[in-house]
Amino acid sequence: MAQNDQIRVRFAPSPTGQLHIGNVRTALFNWLFARQKGGTFILRIEDTDLERSEARYETQLMEDLKWLGIDWDEGPDVGGPYPPYRQSDKMDVYRSYAERLIQEQKAYYCFCTAEELERDRQQAMAEQRQPNYSGKCRNVDPAEAERRRATGEPAAIRLQIPERPIRFHDIVRGDVEFSNEVVSDPIIVRSSGMPTYNYVVVIDDADMKITHVVRGDDHISNTPKQVAVYEALGLPVPEFAHLSTILGPDRERLSKRHGATSVANFREMGILPEALMNYLALLGWAPSGGDREIFPKDELIKEFSLERVTPSPAVFDTEKLHWLNRYYIKAAQPERIHQLGAEALQRAGLLPAGANGSVSSWTGSLIDLFAPYVDQLDQLPEKAKIIFNHDAAAALALPENAEVFASDKAKAVIQSFGKRAANEPPLTAERFKAIMDEIKAETGAKGKDLFHPVRIMLIGSHSGPDFNKLIPLLEDGSRLELPVHVKSVRERAQEFIAAQGLKS
Repeated sequence: MAQNDQIRVRFAPSPTGQLHIGNVRTALFNWLFARQKGGTFILRIEDTDLERSEARYETQLMEDLKWLGIDWDEGPDVGGPYPPYRQSDKMDVYRSYAERLIQEQKAYYCFCTAEELERDRQQAMAEQRQPNYSGKCRNVDPAEAERRRATGEPAAIRLQIPERPIRFHDIVRGDVEFSNEVVSDPIIVRSSGMPTYNYVVVIDDADMKITHVVRGDDHISNTPKQVAVYEALGLPVPEFAHLSTILGPDRERLSKRHGATSVANFREMGILPEALMNYLALLGWAPSGGDREIFPKDELIKEFSLERVTPSPAVFDTEKLHWLNRYYIKAAQPERIHQLGAEALQRAGLLPAGANGSVSSWTGSLIDLFAPYVDQLDQLPEKAKIIFNHDAAAALALPENAEVFASDKAKAVIQSFGKRAANEPPLTAERFKAIMDEIKAETGAKGKDLFHPVRIMLIGSHSGPDFNKLIPLLEDGSRLELPVHVKSVRERAQEFIAAQGLKS
């Protein structure tokens, strides 16, 4: 293995869409390995798919990585000693290496058309043979190949695979071997002149002195083709580590049908970056020292080891992610959660975009009350609806609430509370407690017979926040200019009594 100061790893996404959770797990493991070993982490943009690559996706993936807490030492935005860091800027280099392989007779021109190749493939399958390339163009004389190319005949370039097995070592899976028949002679440059992934990735990794290639196990079948390119060019072969597949709860490959799958999705949902980083690190990595699950960034760096990456598939468990997110929400600085929570409430149309001091203070109290009970911060508007939405008729229509009001004692509590609330200035938590004591003495109601009717009257449910926190939120909120009016205790009591057909 390379010395610590020589370790160089890369994350090389294609800017063709949002950053998927599997890809960002790959980025994280590369980054943790580099930071743990004091090595270099490189961001490289693989944008040779010109039709699908877009600058906005490149910008998005950089923002997502930075949001998660992943930085890079070299890349398209920061430069480095081995530019360029975008494949689209390197076409001349790929062509020159391909010409060298042709000259050294380690690669050859292939004139087979797509129709011919498809016929050969269908015949091989019908005969239950591996549908590999037959190698027919291997025997075309180089001078004849050049003559045919000079006439404009389209030709791809194929790498000539040696007549022996191709072996490589995988840190996660051990020694791996592929027979040359399985690998066949892969195309390294298409007839259009566009180089293929399995070719350019080798050139890039070699030019950038990559020592360890850490990526998803969907690339295992690509690795022998890449090893063959390294060997044909006489380049050192890096160490490989193929990470396990991430599965959904149904044990099928994680996809959009399982819900959120991109970093942007989780960010919008109100998953904190430290929670997502902690959770992703546990997908396919087994930390030493028992069943510990809370790992802040600095401790992840200290503990991480490629040797403890497991080859078995990892199942994405949303409940575990939510458990971690709740932990980090509670551990975060209140001001930060206030800011993120306020943004969620603004998006839901419950808060004005430019909040003044009193609104901000009230919002902070609101978020402090509900944030400990959400899995992700975009659930705050739903949790806080008891503050913003008051529907007395709907509350009375709920079967569980109707049972509460079946007794005369409950009706007496409601009437007594409504009478007192009507004559009160804005209530304080202390005055509310005194009123409840008066009602208790007047009606003889106590416990849930006393408190459940009042709670239903105020928030529509017999369970909810402590009254000493709820009452100030309702009273203070009713005096603020908000997109949705917060009804005061008095307003709620009057509406409820009217809906019930009682007189206060």
